[in-house]
Amino acid sequence: MSNLTPLDATDARILLALDRDPQATVVALANDLKLARNTVQARLRRMNTNGALGRNSRRVEPEAVGYPLLAFVTVSIQQRMRVEATEALAGLPEIVELLATTGEGDMLCRVVARDTADLNRITEHLVDMPGIVRTSTSIVLRTVRPLRMDPLLEELAGR
Repeated sequence: MSNLTPLDATDARILLALDRDPQATVVALANDLKLARNTVQARLRRMNTNGALGRNSRRVEPEAVGYPLLAFVTVSIQQRMRVEATEALAGLPEIVELLATTGEGDMLCRVVARDTADLNRITEHLVDMPGIVRTSTSIVLRTVRPLRMDPLLEELAGR
């Protein structure tokens, strides 16, 4: 995301309007926000191109595709096998997010599973991957507050 240009108040207003109505056309957004159509279109294109907006598939809830169980798995890897371990982890479809971290482990995996037996299968697969030394799994019991960006966008938009 080296091309990432920081968002401004107008960008934030556009994104908040899209949160309210994800199907809104550029013309509808422009009318709603009292902006020129070309302004809205150019800003959306820029945000898509420079990486400010993630993939549309990120909006899909794992439950909708049959993966209601969420867990976080901390993974410790052999440093000399960092590349191989990272590639193996990234290749597992049930790992929906992979973060390099400091602290107890080297990687934090957001893992989705069909149930606890499926999670067990996944974690057994993890420890068989090249370079994986150990794992520690935490099952999410309930989501207290889902990932959100709207409060930050509202602050940026000046609301």
